[in-house]
Parts: sequence; C-alpha cells; structure tokens
Amino acid sequence: MALNRDSKFKRFIIHFILIIMVILSVYPALRVFGTSLRPGDMLHTTSLGIIPEGATFEAYVNLITNTPFLRWLLNSLIVSFFTVMVGISLASTAGYVFSRKKFPGRRAGLTFFLITQMFPATMLVLPMFLLLARLDLINNNLGLIIMYSTTALPLCVWQMKGYYDTIPDSLEEAALVDGLNQFQAFYKIVLPLASPALVITGLFSFMTAWSEFMVARVVMTNESMYTLPVGLFQMAGNFNTQWSQFSAASVLIMLPALFLFLSVSKYLVGGLTLGGVKG
Repeated sequence: MALNRDSKFKRFIIHFILIIMVILSVYPALRVFGTSLRPGDMLHTTSLGIIPEGATFEAYVNLITNTPFLRWLLNSLIVSFFTVMVGISLASTAGYVFSRKKFPGRRAGLTFFLITQMFPATMLVLPMFLLLARLDLINNNLGLIIMYSTTALPLCVWQMKGYYDTIPDSLEEAALVDGLNQFQAFYKIVLPLASPALVITGLFSFMTAWSEFMVARVVMTNESMYTLPVGLFQMAGNFNTQWSQFSAASVLIMLPALFLFLSVSKYLVGGLTLGGVKG
C-alpha cells in the first residue's frame, strides 16, 4: 500500500513539473500573440493580460497590405521547400551508401561530416559569399538553397546512416533474390522503412532554412528577395518599432513551423531514437 502511495506521489510530482514546463514554454508565445492584438494606442502598456482590451486584428491587416510580407513569405517557402528536397534526396542516398557499402575513404568521409558540425555556420559566410558572388547568385534564392543544403547535409547524412544501420540486410537480400536490382531494393524496400528518419531529415532541413537569419542577411540585399527572418529584422526600427505589427509577423512566421511539427509528431520519437541503435 505504501508503495502504491509512493508511486502516485512520484506521478504527481512528474506531472506537476511537466505542467510548469508547458506553461513556461507556451506563455511567451501567448504574450506575443496578445501583443499582436493591441490597438495602436496600447503598444506600450504594462498589462500582463494575454488578450488586451479593444483587441483588434488591425496589425495583421496592415502587415499583409502595407508591407512586402507576402513576398518574403513566398521567398521563405521557396527556399525551404527546395532545401528540404535537396536535403532528403542527398542524405537518403549518401546515408545508404555509407551504411551498406565498404569503400576506401568511408570512415574518413563520415569523420569529415562529423567534424564540420563542430564549427559554427557563420564561419562559412565569407567564403560562401565570395563563391556565390563569383557565380552571380547574390540576391538569388538558389544561392540560399545551396548554402542551407551544405549546412544541413552532414547531420542529415549521419541521421540517415544510423537509421539504415537498424534495417536488416536480409530484407534487401531477399528482394535481390526475388529479382529486384540494387536500386529497386533500396527504393521499394529500404526507403519506405526509413520514413521516420526521412521525416526528421526533412524537418531539420526545413528549420535550417525557415529560421536562419545571418546567412540570409548577408546574401540577400534586395528587399524584394528577403526571407521572413530578414524582413522581420527590417521591421524593427531604430527609433520606433510597431510592436503589434512586429508581433503579428512573428505569429505568422511561427504558424507553418508549428503546423509542420504537429503533422509529423508521430514520427519524431522513432526518427530521433532508432537511428542511434547501431553505429
């Protein structure tokens, strides 16, 4: 009986801590949403209420109609989409080769991918900027796609390689015996089984492109080519910031990422843990 009470007490403590953590995580986002609803004469209020008095969606209307927000949104969607496509395509195939094939330089290649993650991406800004300038890709979405793909790819390859290691070789051997070639065995047998890892790879690639600021700030100098983080930065004036409009933009930027996380949440645990079973 004492053991049962002890177990209930532990569950209570765990749930209490989890509730506190959820509140601490959600409250700042709710405050931003509440700020976006403030009318123009309440921008500097000190009220702690989530929904302000006289709440209005005027900031959202002004943001969409009086700023290039929709253009920035389109730029971010284009860059993020193609970064995800490149990341999934290259990581899924490269990870498979590193997992299944033995070839000279295999260990060195994996080590090189790992070492690249030890340095901040900002170290690549100057050399990549000079390279993109030579290729005439400044103020070009393709330039950002190249930079984001090279940043996300090493970790994605390791993620995919680790997940492929958990898939038995016997499944491919049976497929080869049944008459499939190597590519068909990979495409029809292995790749569907690796769908959780593919989701994690796509999600990581998306977040790399969607929320990155420093590289986009350097590469994109034309306002019409800004991505959302750079556009949001430009909205913060030196002397006067329209906080309701700034917050409205933050909320709209957050929604696609939130929707994506909720859509793929069932894959997250499997994709993040099964890839670490075997080295």
